[in-house]
Amino acid sequence: MRRTARALALLGLTASALQPAGQALAQAPAPGDPRAQLRPAFDRAVKGKTVAWVPLTLSTTIGMIWTKVMRDNFERYGVNFVVRDPNFSPDAQLQAVNAVINERPDVLIVQNANVSVLARPLKRAMEAGIPVIQVNMMSNTATDAYVGVDNVDLGRKVAQDIVRQCGGGRSSGKVALVQGEATAAASLEQLQGAMEVFEGEPSIKVVSSQAANWDSNRANAITATVLQQHPDLCATYGFWGTMQQGAAQAVKAAGLQGKVKVYATTDGPRADCDAVEQGLFHKVLSYRSDVQGGQITDAVLTVLQNGAKPGTKQLVYLSNSYWVEGRKDRASCFDLDPPADR
Repeated sequence: MRRTARALALLGLTASALQPAGQALAQAPAPGDPRAQLRPAFDRAVKGKTVAWVPLTLSTTIGMIWTKVMRDNFERYGVNFVVRDPNFSPDAQLQAVNAVINERPDVLIVQNANVSVLARPLKRAMEAGIPVIQVNMMSNTATDAYVGVDNVDLGRKVAQDIVRQCGGGRSSGKVALVQGEATAAASLEQLQGAMEVFEGEPSIKVVSSQAANWDSNRANAITATVLQQHPDLCATYGFWGTMQQGAAQAVKAAGLQGKVKVYATTDGPRADCDAVEQGLFHKVLSYRSDVQGGQITDAVLTVLQNGAKPGTKQLVYLSNSYWVEGRKDRASCFDLDPPADR
């Protein structure tokens, strides 16, 4: 009996030693405990719901990465994910969005081709009870959530760095701007931010500001012509890294690599980091679309759970941006096949 009692006492001492000081042994939450209700409530709000996604295109890295990250997450949560690819056609995007609205998804996500093409359909979607989330490029219609960069701030940051490199008599002060689609929010807003800075610096001269419509070949042709007219160009700034790769190749072909500073804002594919390390880009400002994919997922989960009437709130999920100047900054870019877990 004494041996048995001693053994039981030792077991009690051992159990006490294994648990954190001042805490009882872990117990599963009782059915009435609020903790026990969290996941069931989440599943009731989310599981089985349908989310429709209409990007500008799925043929680019940014479209593919957003879609992959969202699909991985939605599959985990039991959400049906419907994707339509307009392949860079505003008309096809308009048709796709109108068709999706008629199918009555629980949430609609869009990346606007420009500020006007989806303005009315997005309003119609919300009036039909469908929450709408816009990604990176807004339309003229405010919706339930915006997920993306502050494009005006991106323009200011890049322009400020160009002024430090090219302004104050340190060079010709000549700068060329390579816009995307001229009426897309990313172009309009980056241009706004950049010009706010450049107009306040008399030594900077914007000698070209042209739209390449997100196409690297057009960026190449535009930049080649600008360099013929202004061989003393100090910097070229493109509003998307994939497009601006074409401008970088034009600078290299002209024998001006390292002399003309090539800047870009980028969604963060590894190719843009590689271009910095190879000297094709002077610097890029990265906002990582793989991280944005997680932010879009979070916005969807929020609107599904909060139950607000569509159109009554405008949530904002801003993306951070990071300078990539060399190999030390490779963490601000990503590989094309990110892991499923965020």
